Amino acid sequence: MHLRRVSAVVFALFLAPGVGAAQEAPPAGQTFTLSGEMLRGYQTTQRNLAEFAEKMPEEHYGFRPTPDIKPFGQLVAHAALAQFMTCAALTGTPNPRKDEKEDAVRTKAEAIALLKASAALCDPAVITLTETSMTLLTKMGPDQAAKGLLPVSLVAHGAEMYGTMAVYLRLKGIVPPTTEREKQQMKKSQ
Repeated sequence: MHLRRVSAVVFALFLAPGVGAAQEAPPAGQTFTLSGEMLRGYQTTQRNLAEFAEKMPEEHYGFRPTPDIKPFGQLVAHAALAQFMTCAALTGTPNPRKDEKEDAVRTKAEAIALLKASAALCDPAVITLTETSMTLLTKMGPDQAAKGLLPVSLVAHGAEMYGTMAVYLRLKGIVPPTTEREKQQMKKSQ
């Protein structure tokens, strides 16, 4: 996702944190910081992507609803490789997977391992962001961007992948994990 598109979704993401997760109203009197909400959105996105990747059976990793769109396994690889690119910029290090292709054939285990490896690169970088460090500039190709925009990009792109993966699961008759969590939350509150 290009950083120019990121700024268009920043406010929407902060207005709807926890994409796809049942949310209870927080107790009154809390303090919500940019870095704290960014971290919460990032962690929810990572959980959703990991659970969706796990939930789809191996035999459906090659499933594509129409011939002109990506198969499910490629969506997982796409999400992971985008995270590698974004978090390499966030950390100021070379992208360790820059030469990998998302359309390479992968097993479910390989796709999930790639997703977990991308989260392993991203987690420390996102977790350590503070209100101050979010405003520091980092190099993004020929451009510079505030570091805080990069986790926004992770959440926005992750939410996009979440929405697409949910459709793939539904088309295979599989209830998405986020829907299962929401139903469990509703049962608990009754």
